[in-house]
Amino acid sequence: MEDNQIYKLKKMTIKKYHSDLLICGCDEAGRGALAGPVVASAVMLKNDFFHPDLNDSKKLSKNKRIQLAKYIKTKSLQWSIGIINVKEIDKINILNSSIKAMHIAIDEIIKKSEKKPELLIIDGNKFNPYPNINHKCIIKGDAKFASIAAASIIAKTHRDTIMHKLHIKYPEYNWLCNNGYPTKEHRKQIISYGISIHHRKSFKLLEKQYTLQL
Repeated sequence: MEDNQIYKLKKMTIKKYHSDLLICGCDEAGRGALAGPVVASAVMLKNDFFHPDLNDSKKLSKNKRIQLAKYIKTKSLQWSIGIINVKEIDKINILNSSIKAMHIAIDEIIKKSEKKPELLIIDGNKFNPYPNINHKCIIKGDAKFASIAAASIIAKTHRDTIMHKLHIKYPEYNWLCNNGYPTKEHRKQIISYGISIHHRKSFKLLEKQYTLQL
């Protein structure tokens, strides 16, 4: 049996959303970070899309995410990105920012696609309705359905790239490794160096917030 036949016999652990509608999956990355933007992705997969390693981005290694992101971008029907910066996160809060980033990504999907998605499936339990398209919120959807898993991978890899570029200008926070998330090292460096323009001032940046001069 040839290698590609063996490959096809493997089961994709993430299911496709069973519907006759044109599905668009949405997810975000960076919601829990202390620094950097929140990035959302919207993905529409082809009916014959297949990759046995497709999964929630958090369950994949960095190299596997990068490989899958390239595969998804090549093999998907359409994909897009939405970004909300730190200034707006501090203004409208992280939940609203995450949802707004998804709306931006959906806007881009519609602009680039010949057909508008007929149903949005959203990771999580909160979403503001998108005009004229029904949606369904799915808790832990990135570990259940293929288009949400694909969106989680695209969003995560795109945001990681942003944080790695910011690391060049702000190496003291080691965003190359922590991507802006609240690791002990990151919080220690905030104490040592203070906050940057890319830190979310509306977040609890330290365990004892009063020790930080904002």
